[in-house]
Amino acid sequence: MHEIEPFYNWRHLYTAEEDDRSPFFGVEHSEFEFSQTVYNYYIHPQWDDFGSKTLYIKVLFVDYESGYSIFELIGEWNDAIENDIMTLKRDVIDLMIREGISKYIVITENVLNFHSSDSSYYEEWQEDIQEQGGWVVLLNLPIQSQHDFRQARLNRYLEWAEFPTWRTLQPQHLFAALDNQMLRRLNN
Repeated sequence: MHEIEPFYNWRHLYTAEEDDRSPFFGVEHSEFEFSQTVYNYYIHPQWDDFGSKTLYIKVLFVDYESGYSIFELIGEWNDAIENDIMTLKRDVIDLMIREGISKYIVITENVLNFHSSDSSYYEEWQEDIQEQGGWVVLLNLPIQSQHDFRQARLNRYLEWAEFPTWRTLQPQHLFAALDNQMLRRLNN
């Protein structure tokens, strides 16, 4: 797992560490010191800790003018024991919402598994962004996690999409493609 780095090809466009509106403003990363773990496996030091013991994040891009954020997750999404959605919502998403972000692309291909609890924070997230026409898309969510999200009925609050070639696009093109897809889904 220590070889899985957050996507870095957009760093010339945006870095959360240099964005004074970001929850990760001023965070410094080591290139050599591996200190964070998931399941006792070290992860790459570029991942950001948001308070979960099993799930880490990297904000890849934020466009405040267009109101969207793209971030990547790695690890185990565990709402049952760790209440990861509460921590993510309170310590990251609420700050972004205050900055006008209402559309979220969450890259989840490195989410190893998902354990559900109740849906209250997902519902709250949806309510917070609904008036601005916002949405949340989980991108490339593994099949077993899709099943677990559906079983917990969280697909009422989150959408998911398969987009295996997202890395070949610039962030604004990825956003435009998903925004168009979401507009079509929401209008049907």
